[in-house]
Amino acid sequence: MNKSELLRYKTLLLAKQQELSANGSPVASISTAGEPSGDPADVAAGEISAAVQMRLKQTNGKLSRAIEDALTRIRQDRFGICEECGRPISEARLEVVPWTRHCKDCKERHCSGG
Repeated sequence: MNKSELLRYKTLLLAKQQELSANGSPVASISTAGEPSGDPADVAAGEISAAVQMRLKQTNGKLSRAIEDALTRIRQDRFGICEECGRPISEARLEVVPWTRHCKDCKERHCSGG
């Protein structure tokens, strides 16, 4: 992969990282959820909202770590190489998921349990 391609992927990764940090932390809305106030439907809605917010926070945390790992791979000249089979990851896959560590074939094998 040439330097201009690496720079483009680095820019994509940094933009996604910036997007995640701009969304802020949903923790403030979680702190009052579950406090018994209002009717049971309101309490239930608050608990569901808190659960969704926590799940989003966990997902964003995992994505942030994956982006950091991808930026590290760029610095170490390992970006775009499948960590399982060692073959190049397709450009099409990197365009969609630039933080990926696996080629399409290895990812499909991993997800199918084989």
